[in-house]
Amino acid sequence: MKYMKYLACAGLLGILSCASQRDSAEGSYAKSVNPFIGTDFTGNTYPGAQSPFGMVQLSPDNGLPGWDRISGYFYPDSTISGFSHTHLSGTGAGDLYDISFMPVTLPYHEAAAPLGIHSKFSHQNEQAHAGYYKVKLTDYNIDVELTATPRCGIQRYTFPKAQSAIFLDLKKAMNWDATIDSYIEVVDSVTVRGYRFSEGWARGQRVYFETRFSKPFTAVHIDSSAIQSSVDSITKTTKRIGTAFKARFDFKTSTGEQVTLSTALSGVSMDGASKNLKAEVPTDDFDHYLKQVENNWNKELGKIAIRTADKEAKVKFYTALYHSMLAPTIFGDVDGAYFGADRKIHQAEGWTNYSTFSLWDTYRASHPLFTYLDPNRVNDMVKSFITFYEQHGRLPVWNIYGSETDMMIGNHAIPVIVDAYLKGIGDFDVNKALEACVTTANIDNYRGIGLYKKLGYVPYDVVDKYNEENWSLSRTLEYAFDDHCIAVMADKMGNKAVATTFFARAKNYKNVYNPATSFMQPRDSHGAFVTPFDPEEYSAHICESNAWQYFWSVQHDIPGLINLVGGNERFGQKLDSMFTFHPSDTSKLPIFSTGMIGQYAHGNEPSHHAIYLFNAIGQPWKTQQYAAEVMEKLYLNNPSGLSGNDDCGQMSAWYVFSALGFYPVDPVSGRYEIGTPLFEHSEFKLANGKKFTIKADHVNKTNIYIQSVTLDGKPLETSYITHEQIMSGATLVFQMGSKPGPAWYKK
Repeated sequence: MKYMKYLACAGLLGILSCASQRDSAEGSYAKSVNPFIGTDFTGNTYPGAQSPFGMVQLSPDNGLPGWDRISGYFYPDSTISGFSHTHLSGTGAGDLYDISFMPVTLPYHEAAAPLGIHSKFSHQNEQAHAGYYKVKLTDYNIDVELTATPRCGIQRYTFPKAQSAIFLDLKKAMNWDATIDSYIEVVDSVTVRGYRFSEGWARGQRVYFETRFSKPFTAVHIDSSAIQSSVDSITKTTKRIGTAFKARFDFKTSTGEQVTLSTALSGVSMDGASKNLKAEVPTDDFDHYLKQVENNWNKELGKIAIRTADKEAKVKFYTALYHSMLAPTIFGDVDGAYFGADRKIHQAEGWTNYSTFSLWDTYRASHPLFTYLDPNRVNDMVKSFITFYEQHGRLPVWNIYGSETDMMIGNHAIPVIVDAYLKGIGDFDVNKALEACVTTANIDNYRGIGLYKKLGYVPYDVVDKYNEENWSLSRTLEYAFDDHCIAVMADKMGNKAVATTFFARAKNYKNVYNPATSFMQPRDSHGAFVTPFDPEEYSAHICESNAWQYFWSVQHDIPGLINLVGGNERFGQKLDSMFTFHPSDTSKLPIFSTGMIGQYAHGNEPSHHAIYLFNAIGQPWKTQQYAAEVMEKLYLNNPSGLSGNDDCGQMSAWYVFSALGFYPVDPVSGRYEIGTPLFEHSEFKLANGKKFTIKADHVNKTNIYIQSVTLDGKPLETSYITHEQIMSGATLVFQMGSKPGPAWYKK
């Protein structure tokens, strides 16, 4: 299969690095994490230090741009050009890399742009676990250690005897990011502050900072250069738009001398950064903050306790759980101040503002996982959505640093809000929340919504300023799911008018089903299906997928989808073909079609629930077979161990749920379809003080098939478990075997 050649490419250094992770993992959830997983192939993760959901992601940057280096770091590289404080985990868009420091000894090594000042490094001198990263800069014999608090990054440099220096480069940018203005102010002999404003994926991004050195610098050299706009096509002139600052702080160091840098960020002001620094990192004690973040990770990761003799599986599981908690990120100061979507400063009273919502990805499994791991954060995230709506006029699609990027499609803040409401989470204003959902779903001039409401689908031959990518078929299916979510929420709230309207709209997926081809197919504004049509084709009408992969995107009405194709037998045949009909030419597959099993692409999100649909037709052993195959072959404990972009934790959240033995096919249904458990014993430590326990007798890599299931000692009569059963603290017991067992439920 296609994925095998990629996932075997970590190399000896990767194996050694992963082995060192395992050796140190005993007795600590944080040290059971291998942050190097996903830093090679297409994972786009970073290995640096972060606290759970922290504003700061302090991590090394290789210094070169490119899609492989979107997180700033790519495992096959051999250079480091700085340690910056903001990164995106597993995305396909390159931005951030703010406030970059680089320690050197004189004379330092500088290459032509874009690499600049840099050092070689070796993976043999590199290690990491949750909240900690360490590397030796070979060219300077400097050891660099990183750790973090929610709003601060702490770096500890161990120098040789030398004339040494630390660079702060606010001009440095990579990929989509570009500095448009910056500022450095020396406060005293150990403190500097300033800001970096940039344009990129996050439009109008503002990052303020304050940094405290543990040792006074003997000299400061500050260089600045003008940042100019592009040449005007009429006047042939350029316009100065800002200043790029770069500073060098000099030190005389002795052998083994350590200098600690503590840097706080703020989206509000330099004073806000100063408050964050004083509140979270008042002293220069690196070891104290390392222990603190390790304790925080142990607390968060320990909310799911697994029992297994397979150390590889333990590392994979806790790394996946760790990756699922890197985003969304805190976006507010310790006093509650935050930079809003209206570009004004607001005050969160009694809650924390969050940003970095990759919702097209994370609504599927990440956010349902948060409802069990940390419902208080879910409450804050929903409040963040509501205030974003009040400031911006609609719910976020993919927001970061107060900016709406409009990346990807659908309005998937809606299912996150609805899931929280249906589960009784939080104290957010439910009436305002429903208003935000309905208003967002009714913006006629946004991404074809008006035509969707009029025609019952988004036509492929009409575009607007927000609809340049087209993706019309995918938009139709995504809107129909969001409409279902609104209807369910409105119905429970007693708003029958809204519920009736949106239940009807939720059936719009039927309008793009072509019985002649038995696929969802794009239609034009006159109602004609697009021709020619090839379901294998990756066309402009389907978002990062083909018609095989998007066909199943009717999570809210699988029975209706089954009826469309002609019943269980025909549906089963089509689902079988999804996993057995291999691409005709793998060399032409796009970059997001990875982790392929037939047409199933685990490396991208639209396929993620399809494995669990065999349950709907009474063939659960096939769900078990494919879920086990994906977990075994597409999640590995090495740098290339993810089969696609982690996408702010969605790829990892899929693994967390699936390894426990169930998955949310429809994230607002409160139902979790049974798959196949990996561990003999697992416990969810719930916020209500109870524990949900999963036991799998005789489970191993051969015994992947369920023979029988009981819940609290009674036979389970459904293909799923419910939210209420989980929250009751029930015990789910599987009997496992090496051959397919019967369906334990009735269809």
